[in-house]
Amino acid sequence: MQSCLRKNGDYIFYRCGQDNLPSVIEINLNSLPEHYTEYFFESILKELPEAFIVAEFDAKIVGYAMCKIEFGFSNFRKLGFVKKGHVVSVAILEEHRGKKVGTILMEEAINGLISRRTEEVYLEVRVSNSAAIKMYEKLNFKLKSRLKSYYRDGEDAYLMALELL
Repeated sequence: MQSCLRKNGDYIFYRCGQDNLPSVIEINLNSLPEHYTEYFFESILKELPEAFIVAEFDAKIVGYAMCKIEFGFSNFRKLGFVKKGHVVSVAILEEHRGKKVGTILMEEAINGLISRRTEEVYLEVRVSNSAAIKMYEKLNFKLKSRLKSYYRDGEDAYLMALELL
């Protein structure tokens, strides 16, 4: 097991390791309609392990957050390109939702992005996912725009962003 970043009750949070990827992929398949290839998970883990966080409960991975770093225009009207973190995917098994697991996964992932000196963080979230939107707002993410038909099933997404520097 990797070294613990944080504990919350019976939940343990740590950086994802190669041996955790099968569990992470299974959670993705069972929790989200957007699925990624094994290679995609591996490449993100290799690129940015500081911001690929898992939650463990009773010796089982029950959630994850994974991010990558991109360069692009700021969501906060800064001039030029900025280094920004992109929250690619967050998923928690249903029976572990509503227990602050998502909040802690996000906080630790953001800490990982801060360690890489990113200036801001952004994510896309389904407009129907009110629990996630509420959590992101509590973490000080600001609603920036609505992305029409963002998801494969045609649902819109909100683009939300958090300024770090």
